[in-house]
Amino acid sequence: MSRGRGAVDPKRVSSELFSLTYGCMVAQLLKDFENPEEVNKQLESMGYNIGVRLIDDFLAHTPSVTRCTTLEEVADILCKQGFKMFLGIVPEIKNWTAAKDEFSLVITENPLAEYVELPPNCQDTLWYSNIICGVIRGALEMVQMDVKCSFVGDTLRGNDSTEIRIKFVKILEDSLPAGED
Repeated sequence: MSRGRGAVDPKRVSSELFSLTYGCMVAQLLKDFENPEEVNKQLESMGYNIGVRLIDDFLAHTPSVTRCTTLEEVADILCKQGFKMFLGIVPEIKNWTAAKDEFSLVITENPLAEYVELPPNCQDTLWYSNIICGVIRGALEMVQMDVKCSFVGDTLRGNDSTEIRIKFVKILEDSLPAGED
């Protein structure tokens, strides 16, 4: 017998569970390290390890994606397909440099930051969603692209939106492990 409640969207429940679980992990890191700067490093490192593996899943589920030849193509695929696939959002691409080697991803609704309020001692130092920067860096490194990725704004710090800055560093050369030809 039905209780008369509206249907529950399983994607929404999954998103909320993920958001709350991530929050518990960040809280535990803050307890373990007590230094928000160290937590930022740990989140970036965790994200990097996730990104290194996540790229395989992304490429397996998007067979239409081919090798990108410009950073603009990378930004477009990252936003319209990568973020949509894994976080259910599509950030805006903004603030390109004249050389087209650096841009910003602007996120108006960060699913990781739902239900979050930073402790006062972390307001100016903790980048709560820094795991995203690590994921981006790790994933792009696996497709031979070295980038620097960092937060420049966050709604949790009072900004209107969350902004991630991505700077192209260099193309990585394919290399064989030492001793192999």
